[in-house]
Amino acid sequence: MAGRNAGPVNAIRAAYSFMTATTMQNLSAAGMPLSVSVELTNHCNLNCPECASGSGLMKRERGFMDIELYKSVVSELGRYLYYLNLYFQGEPMLHPQFFSFPGLADGIYTVVSTNGHFLSVENSGKLAESGLKKLIVSLDGMDQDIYSTYRKNGDFEKVKSGIRNIAEAIRTKHSPLRLEIQFLVNRFNEHQIPQARRFAAETGASIRLKSMQVNDTKDAVKWMPANRKFRRYEEEDGEFRIKSRLPDRCLRLWFNPVITWNGKVIPCCFDKDAEFVMGDLNRDSFRTIWNGPAYKEFRKQVLTGRRKIGICRNCTSGINLKISRASYLRRQ
Repeated sequence: MAGRNAGPVNAIRAAYSFMTATTMQNLSAAGMPLSVSVELTNHCNLNCPECASGSGLMKRERGFMDIELYKSVVSELGRYLYYLNLYFQGEPMLHPQFFSFPGLADGIYTVVSTNGHFLSVENSGKLAESGLKKLIVSLDGMDQDIYSTYRKNGDFEKVKSGIRNIAEAIRTKHSPLRLEIQFLVNRFNEHQIPQARRFAAETGASIRLKSMQVNDTKDAVKWMPANRKFRRYEEEDGEFRIKSRLPDRCLRLWFNPVITWNGKVIPCCFDKDAEFVMGDLNRDSFRTIWNGPAYKEFRKQVLTGRRKIGICRNCTSGINLKISRASYLRRQ
């Protein structure tokens, strides 16, 4: 990709910009983001109860990203990006042109997260040759009953077979694609973690044991696992609160924004319903939005009172990383 060497210099500028923000209340971003999440669609084939898309709680319009919009994003940001996530809300593989997207981001570490229901032998072969660098497949149980407790309308055997299909495609095509199984730990499936580990090892996949987010903390008691190290929340005076001090700073506002399917730029992946729109790429360039008045005002709110912002009160900064490292060390 032309001009790709802008990445290292941009990373230094972005880091410096963030540091001056936390020390001197600088609201501008000197560099461009190092990663971005692009929502191919917010449609989904499942009805997971704590997912904004699947639960039906999402208020915003549903649709599919126009590939020309995606091309313009890659054209403007590609030379700065290290990571590109082709998912946010919804199931990305539902996009009618899904296989056209990964190859357009050559030279960027591109990741897709899927619920695994579309990993046929044919699709797995295409994924292995797509230029995609990492595929995350959600598998939140090791039998149909446990799996469908959360993955409503999901088919455990279909997902399990799909994981085998992609593992075989990676092997036979000598693909550099990394396969990761994501296991959303809750009170119903935590006893199956050893089985999930064995299945991951069998298919050559890594495994990530992820803490579970709930839409409303009053529902946390239903889902929180007995093992407290896998809990995203802690109980205090009969209520559940996020395990975070929620300091008045946030790397995401300088490093990794989200772009919805219809071109809205939002601050982070916790803004599921796009409540805080920073700008519209159908009208303005990303650079204009990145340092526009909406972004500066939101950065100011975070730097002066993050706890007052609804989407911030469910933020996992510093929580999932700890779990991921622990699970990694146990695999060694």
